[in-house]
Amino acid sequence: MTIQVTYEGDLHTDSVHIQSGAKILTDAPVDNHGKGENFSPTDMVASALASCILTIMDIKARDMNIDLKGTKAEVTK
Repeated sequence: MTIQVTYEGDLHTDSVHIQSGAKILTDAPVDNHGKGENFSPTDMVASALASCILTIMDIKARDMNIDLKGTKAEVTK
């Protein structure tokens, strides 16, 4: 798995998941000199943790024939 991250200037990055072509844009938050136009890098870390937890839960839930569709997590950083 490869992700290519390009610094676009003005505290913005553009990340591309090479296999799928999916893109993620980030911007620094307004309290850290950014414009808050996208997720910040630390927002992405918090979101990734919640996504990872839900994914692991669903892997186990499938083994138990439990449907977790619609399950939500809320992260405050």
